[in-house]
Amino acid sequence: MKRLSRFVWPLIIFALGACTETVTRADNPRILLMGDSMMALHGMAGKSVSHAMERRLGEPVIDRSVSGARFLYALPISGAAGMNITKQYRSGDWDWIVMNGGGNDILFGCGCGFCDRRIDRLISEDGTTGVIPGFVSKMRRTGANVVMVGYLHTPGFRSPIEGCVDEGHEMDARMARLAALDRGVHFIPMSDVVPTGDRTYHAVDLIHPSPKGSDAIGGRIAELIRQSRPRRQ
Repeated sequence: MKRLSRFVWPLIIFALGACTETVTRADNPRILLMGDSMMALHGMAGKSVSHAMERRLGEPVIDRSVSGARFLYALPISGAAGMNITKQYRSGDWDWIVMNGGGNDILFGCGCGFCDRRIDRLISEDGTTGVIPGFVSKMRRTGANVVMVGYLHTPGFRSPIEGCVDEGHEMDARMARLAALDRGVHFIPMSDVVPTGDRTYHAVDLIHPSPKGSDAIGGRIAELIRQSRPRRQ
C-alpha cells in the first residue's frame, strides 16, 4: 500500500491541479472564481460558470474551483491543491472574488440531518462568525468586492439532495445577513433560477447544473458585476 501511494498521490494532485487555472501577471485578470463542482462542472467543454461570465463580460475569469471542494477540509496535500476552498485563492489585483461552497460540507459532513452545529461552524446565524465570514473578511482586506453564490434548488422532483432543502435555505439566509453587513460583499441566491418541473437546468443526477444551468448561474453573476462600478478603470 505504501508503494502504491507513492504513485497514486501525485496523480491525484495532478488531477486536482488540472481543474484550476494558473494566475499570471501577463493576463492582468480582475475576476477570480472559487468553489466546488457547481462552478467547476463543464469546464473542459467550455460551458462552465466562468465561461458564461466571460462571454457576457468580454474579459477573462480565472477559475480555481475544484469539484468536491469544501470549506471544512483538513487533509493538507489535497486541501492545498484546491479541495479546501480557502486554499484556492491566489494573490492578484482582483476587483471581484466570486465563490460558492458549503454544500459538500453539509451533504457529506452531516448528511443533511442534524446539521445545526456544522452550519454554525460554516457561518453563524447572524452571519458574523464562522469559516465563511472569516474567509470573506480576509478576501475583503485585499480590496476586492466579494460575491457569494447560492446553490440551485431542485426542480420539484425527488433527488439525492432533496433532504438538504431546509439547510440550503438556512445557509442562504445567513449569507444574505453577512452580505448586508458590508457594501463590498454581495450574495446572489440561485434558489429561484429553476422553474418547478423543469429538469433542463440540472444534469441527470438532479444535483449538479447542466450546461444550461451553468449558463444561468454565470449570467446572474455577470449581471451583478456589470451593474456595479469596478474599482479599477
